[in-house]
Amino acid sequence: MTKAFDRAFEATIGHEGGYVDDPTDNGGETKFGISKRSFPEIDIKNLSLSTAKSIYLENYWNTKQANLGLLPDSIGIEVFDTSVNMGRHRALKMLQEALNLLNRNESRFDDLKVDGWIGNATISAVEKTKESELLKVLNGLQFTKYLEFVNNNEDQERFFAGWIKRT
Repeated sequence: MTKAFDRAFEATIGHEGGYVDDPTDNGGETKFGISKRSFPEIDIKNLSLSTAKSIYLENYWNTKQANLGLLPDSIGIEVFDTSVNMGRHRALKMLQEALNLLNRNESRFDDLKVDGWIGNATISAVEKTKESELLKVLNGLQFTKYLEFVNNNEDQERFFAGWIKRT
């Protein structure tokens, strides 16, 4: 494991709680941010923190879709937390969208295909972009998505304040 993953895990666990089975939560039965919807084979109620960490390393940090350890630490940590809260594919597409937005007037790289797969082109684009600017745009996109969730389902409004702490 890397220090960046350990930091990402600690930050995310700081946002995620213990066992929850709230019928109004779109995440459904969840513990440490691991949902039954995403991992139906896991006994969520009895999930240990160490097993949750292993799940996150294998399914969110080091995947075929994206190896977040190849990104600068701050970006990898941000994308990891967003992946846990909003889904891996959505978070990875947000990264590509953010890069394309920042590149519009700069033309530092060819527009990225927003497909949720982080390969060499996306990693190269991240390297050509200021981390602080990229983090701001990622947080803006995240905020917009949270607002969309609330606007589309008022039952989710009570989660909004907690979600904003992640941005």
